[in-house]
Parts: sequence; structure tokens; C-alpha cells
Amino acid sequence: MTAHNSECLNQPRQTLLDAFCTQENLPETYKTLALEYFFPLADEIIHEQKASHDNKPLIIGINGSQGSGKTTLALLLSQIFSTLFNKNVANLSIDDFYNTKNERQQSATDTHPLLLTRGVPGTHDTALLGNILKKLSLGETKVIIPRFNKSTDDRHEESEWETIHKPVDIILLEGWCVGVRPQTPQQLSQAINSLEQKEDSQSIWRNHINLAITQDYLPIFERLDKLIMLKAPSFDCVYSWRQKQENKLRAKTILNETSSNSNAGVMTETELQRFIQHYQRLTVHMLATLPKYADIIFKLNSAHSVTERLDRD
Repeated sequence: MTAHNSECLNQPRQTLLDAFCTQENLPETYKTLALEYFFPLADEIIHEQKASHDNKPLIIGINGSQGSGKTTLALLLSQIFSTLFNKNVANLSIDDFYNTKNERQQSATDTHPLLLTRGVPGTHDTALLGNILKKLSLGETKVIIPRFNKSTDDRHEESEWETIHKPVDIILLEGWCVGVRPQTPQQLSQAINSLEQKEDSQSIWRNHINLAITQDYLPIFERLDKLIMLKAPSFDCVYSWRQKQENKLRAKTILNETSSNSNAGVMTETELQRFIQHYQRLTVHMLATLPKYADIIFKLNSAHSVTERLDRD
């Protein structure tokens, strides 16, 4: 193959990547990461999808702590599959399956006040997620996907939900707790931060989370054909990454300001510090244990750059 032909062959990928980075306001360094790590990943998934003989869509899980780039990766893969390979893709985020605010308020009243805060296992509608995965796996059409509005801390109106009209070839499921395994009673017995010490002294909240993982989440994660992990260097990085996300949400909210209450749902720094402690236990747990279960691990540094890819034997 001549250099000119090789350049022509790669031009559609470069065009897609340029447009994607502009759309998502990503730095030039992301293009290097994508070409080195994420386009080859997409090629592997497409090869696996084509080699499958059961006519069912592949279900790909993407795990990563808050701010790790999992949502961006899922969106990039979705565009690669649909644009370059003409595949029908369902791009799902576990965040869109949070229980409604009213449902979480009821859980807070019935079980534990900390269940009002979205995020941890036990605050998602896993029955709805499982049902949608089943419909998509069976090739059904007109499958309706919920959408969650983090700025209002509640679901969007159903009129704003997405409808998938065609049978899909690939399902992407991204989320910070995708693939998580339960902890042992010994691990649950010790509080790991001030939130647990002050507000979950009887371990009710964290035991409820653990039971939810075992009963409701594992059956979903066991359906994954492949699990990809974007592995943060430590929990210490997660807060600063999450803070950047909140700043983006605040800027977006201000830009779209329509009323004096437009910043409702955007957290202050103090609120964010408390909020992130809800995630600390399982984030630390997953950083330590999930590499044993993930098929592909992209190790990240504090600047979100991939330093290494590891494949499970």
C-alpha cells in the first residue's frame, strides 16, 4: 500500500476525530490518545461483533470513576461504530437510570436518609435497565431510553427521552459503578470517611448498597460481553476531576440561564466535598478489585492521559 493510499484510508477517521474533538471541546492531546488506544479498541469490538454468530448485539461495559472520561469514550465509540462501520448503536449511561427524586425521597424515608443522594447502587431503576437491555438484545424496535437531568436532580420529561427505532448491533453501557462486585462483611464494618462515621454509624446505608449490588446489579453486569475500565491513579484524583465536571455544569447552566433560579442543582464546593464521599468506598474498592474482572484496562494519570493498556489473560 502506498503512503498516499494509506493517508486516504485514514482520512475518514481523522475527519471524524477532528469533528468530535471540536464538538466536545477536547484538547489536541485527546486525538493522540484516540488514535493510539481508542480507534484500535473500536476495531477489535467491530471484529468481535462481526465474528458473532448468535445475531445478538454485543454489550460493552465501560467503567471509570467520576471525571475519568468514560462518557466521552462511549460517545466516541458510538460515533466510530455508526459513522465508519454503519452499525446501529445504543449508547446507554447508568446515570440515566437513576430513580426519580420522589422515589429516592421514599427510599430515604423507608431505609436510610443517604439514599436521597443519587449515584450509589440502590439509587438506580435496575428493573428498567434490565428490561431495556432485554428488549435491545431481542432486536426490538421503538425502545424508549430514559434521560436524567443532573441540574434538576430528576428525570427529564418523557417527551425528552430517546427512542431507538432500529435493532442494534452494539450496546454501550457506561457508568462509574458498572462491573462493581460486592464487599465482604469485614470491609463493610469500618467507616472510611466522615460521612459514614457521622451519618451511617450503624452501617445500614452501606449494607443496603452491598445487598443491591448482589441482588440487582450483578445480574446486569453478568450480561456484559466485554468490560473496559478507565483506571484512575487513585481516589485523590477523583475529587478534582469531579470538581471540573461541576464547573462545566455551572458554566453551561449560566450560559443557558433563563431565570434567577438557573443554578438550582449545581453544587457549591462544600456540597461537592460531602457528595463525593458517597462514592469513596466503592471507588476505592473498584480501583483495587475490578482489574481482576475487566477485559481491558486503560491506566490513567492525573492529567487523564492513558499510560498503559492491560488486557486480562
